[in-house]
Amino acid sequence: MLIGLLFSGCASRPPLATVASVDVARYSGKWYEIAKYPNFFQRNCVGRTTAEYSANPDGSIRVVNRSSGQNGKELHVEGRATVVPGSANTKLRVSFGGPFAGAYWIIGLDEKNYSWAVVGHPSRQFLWILARRPELPDATYREILKLVAEKGYATGRLEKDPTGPP
Repeated sequence: MLIGLLFSGCASRPPLATVASVDVARYSGKWYEIAKYPNFFQRNCVGRTTAEYSANPDGSIRVVNRSSGQNGKELHVEGRATVVPGSANTKLRVSFGGPFAGAYWIIGLDEKNYSWAVVGHPSRQFLWILARRPELPDATYREILKLVAEKGYATGRLEKDPTGPP
């Protein structure tokens, strides 16, 4: 899910704002993909997509993305994230090997319970809505869509995880 963050573009909109701060320990753990902008690096993922974050001994963050593949087998990729200095943990650089790292910005978050998060890229070409459970209440999802639109994203481009509830 994060490999595509390696690519960026220029936007004519105001710079993308992140949340004020993120508690990395609370953010760690398993997240379910609720919806995303379609992207080339997830083209073989057909659903049940998750991302799991945990602390590495060096202070970086271990990233493990999993999904069901078109052939029914599990797809997974492991990476490493580092916090961008001065970002209050709201901006990460994520690498899945090689010399490139992509921007992973937390632009929306249930700050009370950390039950949902919205992750974007400063180019606004990539977007994910994540939750701690495989589904979100309709009212919560509608509120997140409002937030996403306010951040300058086209909500009509979002694709819900097909294995989630109807």
